[in-house]
Amino acid sequence: MPARPDLGMLAGRLLFAVQRELFTALAAEGFGDLSPRHGAVLAYLGPDGARATELSRLSGRRKQVIGAMVDELETLGYVERRPDPADRRAKLVCPTERGQAVIGASARILAGIEDRHARRLGRSEYEEFKRVLAEVTDEQRHFAGQ
Repeated sequence: MPARPDLGMLAGRLLFAVQRELFTALAAEGFGDLSPRHGAVLAYLGPDGARATELSRLSGRRKQVIGAMVDELETLGYVERRPDPADRRAKLVCPTERGQAVIGASARILAGIEDRHARRLGRSEYEEFKRVLAEVTDEQRHFAGQ
């Protein structure tokens, strides 16, 4: 193993640690039927819903993967498909009441995680870290064709 972890290792460690803390806390609040893979839909879903193609674009996941996640979340009662008022041929993936509850709980838990890091590093340093991380992420997604 390298003495200094590379970008992929660091990004993976961060992702898995945040997911572990988030989904452990969600389970304690009654959302134990969710898993990190469901974040590909829930993390990008607003109160008015979104098309699966938009969720795919935002998450960087294939449309087929998003479709499977939507099917699972619909079975679990977190989302429902509705006709898109802008185009009746298309469907919107919309959060149910339970879906809105878990999205709200996730936002609160993640805000707590971020606050903890900001207090430890200092607010301005943490904001700069997030800015640079977002820039690197955008650049990497561009080169990966996403």
